[in-house]
Amino acid sequence: MPAPRQGARACLSSSVREVLSSAAMASPGMPAGILVNSSVFILGIQILLKGLTPGGVAHSWALGTAVYSAFGPGGYLLVCLYFILGSLVTKVKLAQKQKEGIAEARSGRRQPGSVWGSGLAGMLCAIAALATGLSDPWRIGFVASFVSKLSDTVSSEIGKAYGKTTYLITTLGRVPRGTEGAISAEGTLAGAGAALAFAALAAAIGQVTWRQAAVVAAAATAANLFESFLGAVLQGQKGSEWLSNDVVNMIQICIAAALAIGISMAADI
Repeated sequence: MPAPRQGARACLSSSVREVLSSAAMASPGMPAGILVNSSVFILGIQILLKGLTPGGVAHSWALGTAVYSAFGPGGYLLVCLYFILGSLVTKVKLAQKQKEGIAEARSGRRQPGSVWGSGLAGMLCAIAALATGLSDPWRIGFVASFVSKLSDTVSSEIGKAYGKTTYLITTLGRVPRGTEGAISAEGTLAGAGAALAFAALAAAIGQVTWRQAAVVAAAATAANLFESFLGAVLQGQKGSEWLSNDVVNMIQICIAAALAIGISMAADI
């Protein structure tokens, strides 16, 4: 009996070593993704609960596992940075925004709908990459989706905090801060800067090339403008109650991903 047990232990040890060795690869696969992401969530649960509801944590685990499995440490780092930066920017002048009634609900803590409003396109790209065994072009779409969402978050939160004059994107008429579809010079510039910086970071860590980063930033900015247009035209209108902020965000990030993939493939970048 000892020999079979020793053989089982050796087999298990070999499997663990194999999973650990694959963890640093550009596309590690599901075993490594589950192991690494679960370890991060266990160790960082207290921090995660500051920015996520319990339901949000559970859904984020699924997103994080898929992203690490498909896009490796670099892709996972981008999602973690989005979570951190997005959470921090919602705190900018939070008391003022709460007083004006334009702050994020739950002080910015994300629930499941918010997780997919930020990560649906990235999840779909990760699933496609795992299913096809091809990293490109899905990695470009994944990066574009998170660049677009961070840019949108920065634009919205900085606009609410510092926007002196806000205009409705469809008419350019002045409207109160926090109005659906409203834009400001301060918020727009901050969002564009965030898109460029986050796309550049993605290139620096090897998730995309520098030429692809330019495409990603352009696609993200275009998607953000469309999101404002969609909010101005449809949100709050009779019969469009289903079009919540989370649904609009899902549409926006999917458009950013599709645009980046389409342009990169058409231009062979």
